Amino acid sequence: MVRAMDPGACSTSLADGAGDPERSVPRICGVCGDRATGFHFNAMTCEGCKGFFRRSMKRKAMFTCPFSGDCHITKDNRRHCQACRLKRCLDIGMMKEFILTDEEVQRKREMILKRKEEEALRESLKPKLSEEQQKVIDILLEAHRKTYDPTYADFTKFRPPVRSHPSSRGATKSSSLLTQDLSSEDSSDLFSSEAFSTFPEPAEPPPLPGLALQEEQDESSSVNLEFSQLSMLPHLADLVSYSIQKVIGFAKMIPGFRDLSVEDQIVLLKCSAMEVIMLRSNESFTLEDMSWTCGSSDFKYRVSDVTQAGHSMDLLEPLVKFQVGLKKLNLHEEEHVLLMAICILSPDRPGVREPLRVEALQERLSEVLQSYIRARHAAPGGRLLYAKMIQKLADLRSLNEEHSRQYRCLSFQPEHSMQLTPLLLEVFGNEIS
Repeated sequence: MVRAMDPGACSTSLADGAGDPERSVPRICGVCGDRATGFHFNAMTCEGCKGFFRRSMKRKAMFTCPFSGDCHITKDNRRHCQACRLKRCLDIGMMKEFILTDEEVQRKREMILKRKEEEALRESLKPKLSEEQQKVIDILLEAHRKTYDPTYADFTKFRPPVRSHPSSRGATKSSSLLTQDLSSEDSSDLFSSEAFSTFPEPAEPPPLPGLALQEEQDESSSVNLEFSQLSMLPHLADLVSYSIQKVIGFAKMIPGFRDLSVEDQIVLLKCSAMEVIMLRSNESFTLEDMSWTCGSSDFKYRVSDVTQAGHSMDLLEPLVKFQVGLKKLNLHEEEHVLLMAICILSPDRPGVREPLRVEALQERLSEVLQSYIRARHAAPGGRLLYAKMIQKLADLRSLNEEHSRQYRCLSFQPEHSMQLTPLLLEVFGNEIS
């Protein structure tokens, strides 16, 4: 049975000796040889001998040894001779001056109780996540981990960046690919290996612009772009199409998303897909050299690689600035997945039929995010973090608009549109302007 430490004992209990070889040596009571619990009344003793000494001194007890006066005190016989036990206490240096008076004991008890009450109050006032909020976070974490591969193994399945002849693969479709993906119950099959069956095997891993997308040149200059100037387009188109499929899989697992009408699901995904891809790409972005490192060094993408796919520095500079700012927020994975879900569930997207339903879902996620920041993201990192994260969503809108316009422009050019996948043509077509 564990006994409570007596406040009347002026003592120091032993600290955990883990990691300290000297302190890990067993401490022995100087009186009886039992396991010591610390220094009590100026000597190393066990709890039993500490209590015995305190009681004896307070009662001013006078003991007489029934034997020869030199009994050897042990753990087993320490109660047989109180006189020799008390003598042993004094011999090892225990001092009655260290014993607290009744008034001091009472003050000490009150101080301990007050400290415990204050600690309990601080704990009760500390922000906490509700069980329901934690469940939402767990669902989103699982959704992200199921749809984001940190090894980037599928990158080897994309078309290489340099092709001698444009692909003759058509971009026609019999039905909406987004509708097909949304109706699929198995998110793991969204972009199966069969989908890459028509892609040539890459001769060598090419440079690729991470997950950045293209800026729209003015229409007249876009018409005159030569295919040779867009040698990165096939590889980039495959990567973005693949990423959109993964975003669809993630969205389908957001609580409440599948309860929306299919029409609203499609609108939300078309409008947010590229923004979520930009958010996801931040995981591979490195501040040291401002590049996207996707697995091996063969898939390390720099800004100079992106320009070879038709992007202009006027667009790439704000994109890199966005990635740097987001990286410096040092978001937890929980905050990252919540931000992506909030981004998808934006009720002000053009074409949303039931904005109030979408807004209710987004508001719920916003509350979870704010609660998480208060409870888990300690200052100073958590200070104003929610406002900074929401500002990042606003920054994404302007970046998304420019990137999407470039893809829509490419879709009107036969020599370029044939390099885009059917899903890209649908997402960046002119249905939503």
